[in-house]
Amino acid sequence: MKTTRIYMLLVTVFFLSTAALYINCIPDYYHALIDRCITSGCGLSVPVLEMEPGGVSVQQTALWLVLIDVSFTMLFYASAAIILWKGGREPMGLLGALALVAFGTTFPSLSFVGSEGTPLLKMWFLGVSTVAWTAISLFCLLFPNGAFVPRWSRYAFVLIVIQNLANLFTDGSMWAYYGLPVASQFVWFLSTVSLLIYSQVHRFRNVSTPEQRQQTKWVVYGVTIMFIGFAIITLMFSPVVNDGTAIMFIWLNAALHVTLTALPITLTLALLRRRLWDINPLVNRTIVYGALTLTIVLLYAAAVLYLGKVLSNWNPLIVSFIVTALVAVVFAPIKEWLQRQVNRMLKGRHDDPYAVLLELGVQMAEPLAPEAMLEVIAGKVKEALRLPYVGVTIGVEGQETVIAEAGEGRGQHELQAFPVVHRGRTLGTVYAASRSPGESFSAEDNLFLEVLLRHAGPLVNNADMLHAMRKLAEDLQESREKLVLAREEERRQIRNNLHDDLAPRLAALALNAATARKFVERDPAAAIAMLDELRQTIRSTVGDIRVLVHDLRPPALDELGLIGAIRTRMDELSKPALLLAGEESAKPLRFELDVDGTLPALRAAVEVAVYRIVTESMVNTVKHANASLCRVQLAVLERGWLYVEISDDGASNPQHPIWSGMSSGIGLMSMRERAAEIGGECGFERLETGGMRVWAQLPLNQAEASKDKGEKLA
Repeated sequence: MKTTRIYMLLVTVFFLSTAALYINCIPDYYHALIDRCITSGCGLSVPVLEMEPGGVSVQQTALWLVLIDVSFTMLFYASAAIILWKGGREPMGLLGALALVAFGTTFPSLSFVGSEGTPLLKMWFLGVSTVAWTAISLFCLLFPNGAFVPRWSRYAFVLIVIQNLANLFTDGSMWAYYGLPVASQFVWFLSTVSLLIYSQVHRFRNVSTPEQRQQTKWVVYGVTIMFIGFAIITLMFSPVVNDGTAIMFIWLNAALHVTLTALPITLTLALLRRRLWDINPLVNRTIVYGALTLTIVLLYAAAVLYLGKVLSNWNPLIVSFIVTALVAVVFAPIKEWLQRQVNRMLKGRHDDPYAVLLELGVQMAEPLAPEAMLEVIAGKVKEALRLPYVGVTIGVEGQETVIAEAGEGRGQHELQAFPVVHRGRTLGTVYAASRSPGESFSAEDNLFLEVLLRHAGPLVNNADMLHAMRKLAEDLQESREKLVLAREEERRQIRNNLHDDLAPRLAALALNAATARKFVERDPAAAIAMLDELRQTIRSTVGDIRVLVHDLRPPALDELGLIGAIRTRMDELSKPALLLAGEESAKPLRFELDVDGTLPALRAAVEVAVYRIVTESMVNTVKHANASLCRVQLAVLERGWLYVEISDDGASNPQHPIWSGMSSGIGLMSMRERAAEIGGECGFERLETGGMRVWAQLPLNQAEASKDKGEKLA
């Protein structure tokens, strides 16, 4: 902080000292203009001026030139004072103020012409000129964050400092002092300017923050206006355009200095960034009115030359009136055309969305896939609005997925989201990157996107449906693979049971029967014993076969039907439940079955799923619920679905994984899988009273299951 204050003090002392010496030179400059400059010339500063009879006098010319130079310098001083007052605690503010003071002092001819009689004073202003070009170069290399970007530019700055010092010690004419050709001076100037421009462009693209980029826009805008104006007006000093009169020199000198005032104004706005305005409209208007002025001047000159030759016998006043009327007639159409072209150059074709839609419609007439159509839309939006990136996303399994994009570097831009709505439902999102960081979309941009997104809704819907169909096809393929694996696994298990268990038993039965036959005549008692053992083995084998068949499909479903099978299972579970209640001195568990109406004929898969879900839930209730009532409800819903609910009034054991975690346990997974296999769903929840509720919705027919799945995907 102390170092910054010291620098601020030094800049302030330099400012005040230079301003005092500059003001002291004003009278000497005025007298030098009258005595020798206007009549005999003062080098490159003031050429010999022709005084027209009846025109401005030498004294008036001198006064105008002094006022122009002093006004120019005072504007630079005012900007420097504002920067020191508002931003003097920042290094870039101090450097900017120093550059403004030094350049505003030494660019006008007043300081050098007025100090010619005082060598020390002239040496001071030469030093100020060196400070000006050095400070401006350093400012361009450091602005806005105070670091050299790229790093190697610091070595180039050392060369610039050396050249400026050499120019200082050669009385401001280094190139002539060392006898260097003019071409070398031009190459040096071009190289220096290119370096400063490259530094700002590289920093703008790769380093600057959005706020810093806005600051850079102001500086670039001011420097661009200054250089273009300086180049154009300098050309007008040529004898081809300039007649050498005093009044012409006054006008050109004033125009040149007015053009250069863009630098202090924009530099002040850039450094005092808390007051930044949006520069884009200003750039737009500047380009439009600059091009309009040039067009009107050229048109006026061409019309005057042409009509002057064609109508050479007419009164020049009438010819001028005709040309003026012609220019007035074409002024509005030219301005409108230029404004449209500049708008499209800076912001694209947001002012004509329907023409873009017409072009888009021509491209859409070609046979394209939905994703390709969306890529065309993204590319058209990017092209029409001149955006760096446009992407279209939809939701796939709860995740936002990009299905079409135009441009690169999605993660490098600030994206604005625009939802795509079709038939009242948000189907996806269009992400558009701002033209530059920190720049927002205008009302015209939003209107363009709104019109375009209305037409993009059906395409996004088609792409969404296509993705859903592809996902469905993938799920179907996966289901087929699972079914094949499950079928082969069941076949393998049945084969193993038949091969490892049933086949040896049957072979043993055949062997025992053959052995018993041999003992029938020899030892009837032994044969009888062997036949009794054979009968027991046969009964055991029959039991095993029944168990195997039961695993494939519960026999009770075929013998008793679904309702009867559930009631039988309830009766079977009532006995162990009664024993458990007796041991724990609690109320015995009571089962209830509530069937709403008459159930229609059910598919075999639905019967098995309902039976397994109900029996598994009842077993869990017996083992873990500590309940006194377990109620099973079956009802047919209007849409052709079977609703199953198993609830109890017990205090579920929170330690059991099925009732606590709701995500683990073989029984839980089995119930969900059985429901999902036939297109249904199964859920579990804890009741407020402490009991558990298991529910399932199963389709009564396959067509209903397929229809419902299609609605969910859509």
